[in-house]
Amino acid sequence: MADLDDRTISVSAAPVADTQSPPAGDANGLIEAVVAALRTVHDPEIPVNIYDLGLIYRIAPDHQGAVEIDMTLTAPGCPVAGEMMNWVRTAVSGVDGVESVNVNLVFDPPWDRSKMSEDVQLELGLL
Repeated sequence: MADLDDRTISVSAAPVADTQSPPAGDANGLIEAVVAALRTVHDPEIPVNIYDLGLIYRIAPDHQGAVEIDMTLTAPGCPVAGEMMNWVRTAVSGVDGVESVNVNLVFDPPWDRSKMSEDVQLELGLL
């Protein structure tokens, strides 16, 4: 299973009439595949993927293949904010079982380096 830290990972309940829903175990596999896709997107200023950098706050797939992602930036004035959201959308759209991706840019709570994984902090010499 993917290391999801304390970020919010939610799976929406399927509507009662939905007969196309994947088995419950598939949700974890989808989340792991989404996380793997997010790890292919790197912050252009810091040579680290955006997931381990702590920029992904929420991943919420539903049973129809829609995935909603809340992400932030290391700084609100990031010049590639729009591009980075498109990189996320493109990476996650390529995951089997994903039909649509909605990426929300959020700034609450503000990002700080404590959101980075311990491995990244070690790699960057911050620990």
